Amino acid sequence: MSTFTAVVLFVGVIAYAVFGGADYGAGFWDLTAGGARRGREPRHLIDTTLAPVWEANHVWLIFCLVMLWTGFPTAFAAMTTTLYVPLGLAALGIVVRGSGFAFRKVVVHTEQQRVTGAAFATSSVITPFFLGTVAGGIASGRVPADGHGDAITSWINPTSLLGGGLAVLVCAFVAAVFLTAEARNRPVPSAELERRQIADLGRWFGRRARASAVVTGVVALAGIAILHADSPRLFDGLLSRGLPFVLVSGVCGVAALVLLGRAAPRLLQGLAITAAGTIVAGWGVAQYPYVLGTHVTIGEAAAPAPTLWALTIVAAVAFVIVVPSLVLLFSLQQRDQLRSH
Repeated sequence: MSTFTAVVLFVGVIAYAVFGGADYGAGFWDLTAGGARRGREPRHLIDTTLAPVWEANHVWLIFCLVMLWTGFPTAFAAMTTTLYVPLGLAALGIVVRGSGFAFRKVVVHTEQQRVTGAAFATSSVITPFFLGTVAGGIASGRVPADGHGDAITSWINPTSLLGGGLAVLVCAFVAAVFLTAEARNRPVPSAELERRQIADLGRWFGRRARASAVVTGVVALAGIAILHADSPRLFDGLLSRGLPFVLVSGVCGVAALVLLGRAAPRLLQGLAITAAGTIVAGWGVAQYPYVLGTHVTIGEAAAPAPTLWALTIVAAVAFVIVVPSLVLLFSLQQRDQLRSH
């Protein structure tokens, strides 16, 4: 029962990494789009793509938190009393990001728009970075079983910094592929100038998808030596149980790049989702059966069986209600039926 609960929890982690990660990555490209004039079109596409779904994607974060503190309370206590600095900074980033994205729609002065836009874009980078450092601290075994570990070295260490950097890069890659597909999927206007602008926008994001993929690959290759030296058990797990997931992630990432200018937009988005999701799944499989590094197993950290049964029932009801609603939301958004709202 504890293993089943852990699998359900990790499904939520993968969903948040993919859908929330695409949102954060869009903020990365908003930050690097250039000045007001040069970055107008990319930012407009980012706004129209994110506006209907950005709040819904955070449902998965709430789901993960509830599953973690209810199903594995001792592990949750150990994580929060050790990694409270990056967790607090990530929470702050989520709040600032949401506020910046919402307020830049309603403010009218240019200076205020720049401030709120900068808040949205900057926090979209720092939030996945700190969440990545949290994952690195947990995976490398720097969270003691009884909590209250070192507040600095638990997240400022080679594995955590690697995790933070890869989180930002993977989010940027997924978002670039998504936005390339979105640019190609926009309704074809009748004016020649507008058609050319849409094509230029697709190429703009396509170049950034390729660049982010190359940088992510280089960092991942460098990370092999880092994990081998700093987190040997995680390294061994990724090269054994987690290897199929790593390979699938690499193949899908390369396929998305090769097909970037030719494949159907939905296929490109599916490949990007699979590439990001399987690498996160590989981390979970490599760490199994431990929930904290190499010293606390899933069974040891789990709540009593009646609590797990109740949590499973609640999670099942939530999936039945929430997943179809999200599918409907994304379907309407992909069909461009929410733009007027």
